[in-house]
Amino acid sequence: MHVKRIFTSTMAAGLAAVCALASAPAASARPAPPSTPVADGYGGAVVSDTVESTQAGIDVLRRGGTAADAAVAVAATLGVTDPYVAGLGGGGYFVYYDAATKTVSTIDGRETTPAGDSSTMFIDPATGKPYAFETAVESGRSVGVPGMLATWQRALQRWGKFSLADNLKPAEKVAQHGFVVTPEFESQTQGLATKLGHFSPSAQLFLPGGSAPKAGSVMRNPDLAATYRQIEREGIGAFYGGSIGKDLVDTVQKPPVAPGAGITPLTGPMQVSDLRAYRALDTAPTHVNYRGYDVYGMAPSSSGGITVGESLNILGNFNLSTMDRVQALHHYLEATRLAFADRNRYIGDPRYVNVPQQQLLSKSFAATRACKIDPTKAGVSPVAPGDPYATGQGCATAPAASADSNEQHTNHFVVTDRRGNIVSYTNTIEQLGGSGITVPGRGFLLNNELTDFNFAPTQGSAPDPNLPAPGKRPRSSMSPTIVLHDGKPFLAVGSPGGATIITTVLQILVNRIDLGMTLPDAIAAPRASQRNAATTDAEPAFLAQPTTKGLEALGQSFKNAGSIGVAAGIEFLPHGELLAAGEPSRRGGTSAAVLSPGH
Repeated sequence: MHVKRIFTSTMAAGLAAVCALASAPAASARPAPPSTPVADGYGGAVVSDTVESTQAGIDVLRRGGTAADAAVAVAATLGVTDPYVAGLGGGGYFVYYDAATKTVSTIDGRETTPAGDSSTMFIDPATGKPYAFETAVESGRSVGVPGMLATWQRALQRWGKFSLADNLKPAEKVAQHGFVVTPEFESQTQGLATKLGHFSPSAQLFLPGGSAPKAGSVMRNPDLAATYRQIEREGIGAFYGGSIGKDLVDTVQKPPVAPGAGITPLTGPMQVSDLRAYRALDTAPTHVNYRGYDVYGMAPSSSGGITVGESLNILGNFNLSTMDRVQALHHYLEATRLAFADRNRYIGDPRYVNVPQQQLLSKSFAATRACKIDPTKAGVSPVAPGDPYATGQGCATAPAASADSNEQHTNHFVVTDRRGNIVSYTNTIEQLGGSGITVPGRGFLLNNELTDFNFAPTQGSAPDPNLPAPGKRPRSSMSPTIVLHDGKPFLAVGSPGGATIITTVLQILVNRIDLGMTLPDAIAAPRASQRNAATTDAEPAFLAQPTTKGLEALGQSFKNAGSIGVAAGIEFLPHGELLAAGEPSRRGGTSAAVLSPGH
C-alpha cells in the first residue's frame, strides 16, 4: 500500500490549488485540480466524484463532524460540481452504520408522485399509448417531489453533530466562488446542450454565451449559493412549502421553455401541498449472510438490496473461488439473469404493493433459483420469475415477463469518521441532466424520476408492481451497501448506473470476496451486466478479456455498452487503517482522501 500513499500527497496539493482558485476571478483557463482514486490512512475517509466534494467532507471530518455531517457536506457540494447527476432537485438512499450501537440503518429519500397524478400519467389520451420516453423526460410531468434535502435533515437529526446550516457552508462557498471545469464536465455539458437549451434558465446557467464552459474555466452558480444561504437561515421549510418550494412548483406547472425551442412540454400537477407532505422514511435495511459476511442494503422502494442479496444467495450455492474464471463469471451472469426476473415481477413501493421481501431473500428460495443455472449453457432471456411463495425445493416458476429500467445517471459516495461510523449514499436526478429544467433563480435542476415507473403494464396477466400512483415512489436500482465481518465493518460500496448499479455492486463483492482481488482492483476490473436480457451489456475491456470467448462458447452473448458504473468504496483494514478506493478512469476518475495519510 505504500505506493498508494504517494497519491494522497498529490491530492493534498490539488486540493490546496482548488482553495486558491475558489476566490480567483474567472479569466484564463486553468488546469483542473488533480484527483486520486486511492488513498489509505487513518481517522476518516471520503470517496466521491469530485475533488471539491471530497475536500468538503474531509474538512467536516477534520472539525470533528460525524460521517453523517460529512455526507451532507459532500452531497451538497456534488450539487454544485456534479449538477447533472444530483442535487436539491433529486433524491436518494442513505445507509448508515452506527459504531456505538453496531447497527445498520437506512433512510429512503426517494422522490414521490404528486397527489394529482394517476396510473395513466404517462399515457397519451390522444392515442391511448405511452408517451415517447424523451417527451416524458423533458417535462414537468416527470418531476417527482424531491427527497434530497429532507434526507439530509433526517440524517443529521439521527446522527449529526453539526447543524444543516453548518454542513451546507462548504457547498455554498464552492457555488459562490466557483470550481474548475474538468474535461468530463465540459463533455457532459456538450452532450446535454440540446436538452439544456430547451429551457431558458438551464441555458443561461450551463451554456453561457450559447456553448459549454471550457475545461479549465471557472464555473460559478451564485443562484444556488443564494438558495443554500436561504436554507441555512430558514431551514428545510423554505424548500418544503416556502418560497423555494413555490418557485419549484411554478416551474413544474409551467416549464420555462426557451424562445424558439420548438417543444411544448407536458406540465405537472405538483402543488406546494405535495412538498409539505413529503417525508424521508426511516426503513430497515435488507440483510443476507454471504460466506460469513453480513451484507446490508436498501429495501424497497429500491430494488437494490433485494436483488443484490438474492444474487448473493444464489451464488452461495456454488464455490466460485475454486472455479476457473469462465465458470465463475458464467455463474455471476446467470445469477443476475434470474434475480432480475424476480425483481421485475415482485418489487415496487411496499406502501402500495405487497413485496415478498422475506421470501425473495430466503436461502430456500435462492436454492430454487440456483438449480436453474446450467454450467454448460446460458439461460435464454427473458427467463421466468421464480415463485417465492412455493413450498419445497423444486424449480417452480411463474410466467416470463420483463421490464426495462430507465434510471441512468446517479452518483455514489462513501464516508467514514474517526468514531467508525459509516455512510454509503447514492443519490440522483435520474437521467443525465434530469428533466433538463432548472428552477429560475434557484440554480438547481429538477429530476425526471417519475419516468422510472413503468408507463404501462409489463407483466402480462400478472400485476405490475411499478405502475404510477399518487404518492408512490418509483422503483429504483440504487444499491448503497455496507458489509460487516465478524460483527465489524469490512466494506462500504456502491455505484451509479441505473439498473447496472445492482450488477456493479454484486460484481465488486464477488471480485473482492470470491476472486480475492484487492478493493481497488475489484473496482477497476472490467464489468458486464446481465439483467434478464438476451444480450449482456459489457465494457470494451471485458470484451477484450480471454475469458469472453469461453463465455460465448457457453451461449453468453455480449454487446459493447461503453463504461458501466462509477463505484466508490472503503475497506476497513486491521488496526484502524482505511483503504479508500474510487475509479481510476471511469467518468474521468474519482477522488479518494483520508484524514491522516498512512506512513
